[in-house]
Order: sequence, then C-alpha cells, then structure tokens
Amino acid sequence: MASDSMFMKITLMVFELSLVGIYGAFGFLKTFRTQKAQEQMPWARDRSERFVRFVGISELCGVLGILMVMVTGRFPWLAILAAIGFTLIQILAIFTEHLPKKEYKVLPFNVMLLAFSIFVLASYV
Repeated sequence: MASDSMFMKITLMVFELSLVGIYGAFGFLKTFRTQKAQEQMPWARDRSERFVRFVGISELCGVLGILMVMVTGRFPWLAILAAIGFTLIQILAIFTEHLPKKEYKVLPFNVMLLAFSIFVLASYV
C-alpha cells in the first residue's frame, strides 16, 4: 500500500513539473515576447497582442499556483484553480482554434496537456 501512495505522489510531481515547465515557457513567451509568439503560433496571429498576453499571464498564474503548493505543501486550492484554468485553456484551444482550423498536428500536444491538467485536478479533489 505504501508503495502505491509513493508512486502516486511521484507521478503527481512529474505531471505538475511538466505543466510548470511547459506552461511556464509558453506563458513567458506569450507575456513577454508577444510578437515572437504571434510569429511562431498560427492561432496567435489572428489575435490581438492583449489577448495573447492575457493567455500568457493566465498560464503564468497557473504555474505560480502549482509551484506555491509544491514548495509550501499548503493551499491546495491553488493547485485546484490552476488545474481548472489549464483544463479550460486546453478545451478552448482545441474546440475554438485547432479543430475549426483543421490544425490536427497540434492536437496530440493539447490532449496531453489536458490529460495532465485533469490528472492534477483529480489528485487534489
């Protein structure tokens, strides 16, 4: 039984660190290098700089929420809010951007991020 619990803790940490790394990198790009993000990401070309920056700031807030819980071991509601936010970001990305524009190549990455977010959410709820 103890090994199952340890396995779940390690798995959760791996998923959380993956979300922190991925959303941290993309959030930084969208927030602080918005024009570069618009050049590199097809969906961002159709959006205003403010919108792209808003998405980036939202992602960075989620990163901070998960990091706070990982570092302090307190305030698990922050991880819950972050996971809900990441889940919403991916659902919106998939259904309002990538599917309508037939950008099927990016869908596996979005689905992976969605699955990681749902796993983290389920671990805290």
